[in-house]
Amino acid sequence: MPKQPNESNTKKKLDKLDCQIVNLLQKDGRLSNTSIAKELGIAEATVRTRLKRLINENIIKIVAVGDPYKLGFGITGNIKIRIDTKEKDNIVDAIYRLKEVVHINLMTGNMDIDVDFIVKSLEELNDLIYNKISTIEGIINTETSLVMERVKENFAWGTGFDAE
Repeated sequence: MPKQPNESNTKKKLDKLDCQIVNLLQKDGRLSNTSIAKELGIAEATVRTRLKRLINENIIKIVAVGDPYKLGFGITGNIKIRIDTKEKDNIVDAIYRLKEVVHINLMTGNMDIDVDFIVKSLEELNDLIYNKISTIEGIINTETSLVMERVKENFAWGTGFDAE
């Protein structure tokens, strides 16, 4: 199971140019290196080198973000899970392997794990909750919420270094 690197694991802190590249790609992930270079007034080779480092160090990923409903999924939602923390690693590993799960976060507060999921139907949701998640050893209880309407989705949130 891949772990997210924290800042101390990042080989080099992002500089202003890295942030500018990230900001442009957050608005349009299909921008070519040439377009980015032209926009920033730098050489295409510089963009290529920077982009390769950003991707290789798992600072960014360039993917197509689809609308789950238009892609044939009928239900999206969230499951908050309270666990026996001694079983955390085994539980997270088991949840990680579920194809319906698209995000997993370890949390503070009343619940320990926060999971976002996408399924095609109520039957698949039932299977996910009762046959897959609830049977994992160490899960104490779950709370499931379904998305009724997506009000905002924004992937152009910049970087924490933008003001520097």
